[in-house]
Order: sequence, then structure tokens, then C-alpha cells
Amino acid sequence: MKNITANELEQTLEQNPTTQLIDVRETDEYAAGHIKQAKNLPLSELTERTHELEATRPLHVICLSGGRSMNASMYLEQAGFDVTNVDGGMMSWQGDITE
Repeated sequence: MKNITANELEQTLEQNPTTQLIDVRETDEYAAGHIKQAKNLPLSELTERTHELEATRPLHVICLSGGRSMNASMYLEQAGFDVTNVDGGMMSWQGDITE
């Protein structure tokens, strides 16, 4: 499984604003503040909603600290996705957030 830091993710999003990014925190956590490009797909719903993701494009996964996104990344990698986990999650994110 690939990993990047929150700073590396910020650089990736600056270079390619259409990067596929999912935030696997619960809906209330996401609503309190998230990265603009992130789609909310809570870990608790991931298996039922995997079909919503574009399997042909690389996928970045973020959560609060990196634990849930690591679990989601392992699942998605086994499902055939090109996935990268964001180490440190939103706790390490220094960029803008949207509510």
C-alpha cells in the first residue's frame, strides 16, 4: 500500500485539482471541516458504496489521523484500486478546509 503525507497530498491537489480523494470519516466529522475536493464516503459505508468510486483513476484516502484510511486503503487495494493512504490524516492537514 502506498502512503503520502498530508503535505504531499496538498501538493498533489495543487498540481491536479481533480485528484480522486475520499474522506472516510463519519458524516458529522466531515461536515465539521474537510478538504474541498474530498468526497465523503464513511468507512462504515465503504463496502456498500465502493461502486461510486472511479476504478480507472488513482484514489487517495484520508481520515482524521490515518487509521481508518489505512483500513479503507487495504480494502480498496484488494478490490483492485490504485490507492494511496494519507498518513496523519486531517490532523496533519495544513491547507484550507471547507465546512
